[in-house]
Amino acid sequence: MNALENLTVVALEQTVAAPFATRQLADLGARVIKIERPGAGDFARDYDATVHGTSSYFAWLNRGKQSAALDVKQPEDLALVKRMIAHADIFVQNLAPGAAARLGLDADTLRADHPDLIVCSISGYGPGGPYSGKKAYDLLVQCETGLLSVTGTAENTVKVGISIADIATGMYAFSGILTALYERERTGLGTALEVAMIDALGEWMSQPYLFTEYSGAPPPRTGTRHFSIAPYGPYRTGGHATVFIGVQNDREWAAFCERVLRNPLLACDERFVTNSQRVAHDKELTQLIESALDQYEPDQVTALLEDIGIANARLRTVGEFAQHPQLEARNRWRIIDSAGGPVRSLLPPVVVEGREAVMGGIPVLGQHTADLREEFAVTEPVPTADR
Repeated sequence: MNALENLTVVALEQTVAAPFATRQLADLGARVIKIERPGAGDFARDYDATVHGTSSYFAWLNRGKQSAALDVKQPEDLALVKRMIAHADIFVQNLAPGAAARLGLDADTLRADHPDLIVCSISGYGPGGPYSGKKAYDLLVQCETGLLSVTGTAENTVKVGISIADIATGMYAFSGILTALYERERTGLGTALEVAMIDALGEWMSQPYLFTEYSGAPPPRTGTRHFSIAPYGPYRTGGHATVFIGVQNDREWAAFCERVLRNPLLACDERFVTNSQRVAHDKELTQLIESALDQYEPDQVTALLEDIGIANARLRTVGEFAQHPQLEARNRWRIIDSAGGPVRSLLPPVVVEGREAVMGGIPVLGQHTADLREEFAVTEPVPTADR
C-alpha cells in the first residue's frame, strides 16, 4: 500500500509551485484531481512543446493526476468542484489573491462545512501587507528576496537557471500538507495552510541575510566560486579542462597542499593558513593552485582528490547529467506514459525500502472530465461536518 493511498486531493492550480506540491502527493499514491480551464488548461502546458507536444514544465509537474476541464465561473461547474472538495481530504489552490474567497473556496468557508479538510493556499506574497495583491512569478520573487543580488559575477546579476522560488514554495506546501495529515490522524481535524513564495525563498536566503546583517556588507557575487569558502569552485587543469574542488576545513587544506599541490609549506603561508585568509587572498590562491594543477589531466586531479577524501566534481551539461553513471547504476530512471509517447523521468528523491513511487501518466487536458462529472453528480446529499 502506498503511503497516501485512499486520500483525495482537489487542486485548483497552475504553473509550478502548487503543481509541484500535488505531484509529490500523487507520487505517494494520493488521487489528485487537477481542475483546469476549458480550452486552455494550466498555462504551463504551453510554455514549450518539447515533450511529445506538451511542455517540459507540465510533463515534470503533472504526472499521475486526473484532469478536469471546468469553468469555475459557471455555477454548475463551481458546484461540481465544491462537491469534489466535499469528498476530498486536501484542497490546494494558487489562484490570484482574493479569487478563492470570491468563489467561496477560501479556507474559512470550506472548513466551516468540512472541519477535517486540509486547505493549502499558495500565493506570491501572503495575505495582508502592501504586496498581497501583487502578481508573483519565479524570477520576480528571486528579485524581491535579494537572490539575484548574490547570484552572478561581480559585473552582472544572473537568475538561477531553475524555478527556484516555485520549487521552494512547492516543497514547503508539500511538507506542510504532510504535517497537517499527521496532525489530523491525532485530532481528527484538518487545518488551513498559507505558503507564500516570498517566505519560502526568503527562508533559503537566510544565510546571505545573516552574513549581511552581521558583517555590515552584502556577500559579493563570485560567479561559480564560493564567496566565503576557499578553495571552493572551478580550477583549470592541464589542457584547459576544469575541475571543481571543495576544501572544507584546514585539515583538508593541509592535505591538499601536500598531496595534490606538492607544496606542504603553502598550508602554513600566513596568507592561506585559515579559511578567512584564503578567501581574502583568493586571487593569489587560485593562481597558485592552477599553476600546480597544470601538470595534471583532469582525471588525474579527481583521482588524487578522491584518494585524500576531498570533494570534487566535473562540470556536466544537462545531457551528460541525463546519462550520469551514478543514476544509471542505481536504476533511478523510469518511463511514464503521455498521449504523445513515453517520457523518461527520474524517480522521486526519497527512497523507501520495499516501495516505489506511483509515477502515473501525464493527463491530456480534460481527459477525466466526463468520468468525474458522473462520479460527483448530484445523486446523494453532499457530506457535511459529520461525514
